[in-house]
Amino acid sequence: MIGNKAYSSWSLRPWLLMRHTGIAFEEVRMPLYQDGFQEKIARYSGAGKVPVLVAGDVTVWDSLAICEYLAERHPERQLWPADPAVRAHARAISAEMHSGFQALRSNMGMNVRRSFPGVAVTAEAASDIARIDAIWSDCAQRYGGPFLCGAFTIADAMYTPVAARFATYSVALSAPARGYADTVLALPAMQEWYAAARAETEVLQQYERQ
Repeated sequence: MIGNKAYSSWSLRPWLLMRHTGIAFEEVRMPLYQDGFQEKIARYSGAGKVPVLVAGDVTVWDSLAICEYLAERHPERQLWPADPAVRAHARAISAEMHSGFQALRSNMGMNVRRSFPGVAVTAEAASDIARIDAIWSDCAQRYGGPFLCGAFTIADAMYTPVAARFATYSVALSAPARGYADTVLALPAMQEWYAAARAETEVLQQYERQ
């Protein structure tokens, strides 16, 4: 279960991982904050949030936990790097994304249908942007691209929604970071997500800047 594709960055993460790597799934969209949303999602998750993965008698309701579950269920997809040191690095930056960058989230809400160049950036959000740029640039230097750890992994699923935010707000990036953002946003799965977002009719004013 996922939320609106225009706004739900956490839904995008496991969705992109499955779509890009060819893991079959049935998509159920639950538009955020519409009548009955809390009652519907509460049937599957006490947390009351999307995404939720239901696999038989297993229910997983956190983006990173879903990705970890998929990595265990589909070792042939190599969703984490094979090398232990690279895998540890990929896990560390994924966990940093999962738990951090709150200022960026607050200052630059997810909206893949719109463009908001010139939005004032808080000092805290600017610090988050600089840290993400440093992570992406360091990965490019370490592993040579095209993705964070060479091949596409969970780490890329975790950071692609940030690349989408940077595109929405026309964030200036270093050359290596810009190259990475352009790479993930050009993925066919991301283009599919963008097209579906544009076709949605729900409008959530908290994500629309006037």
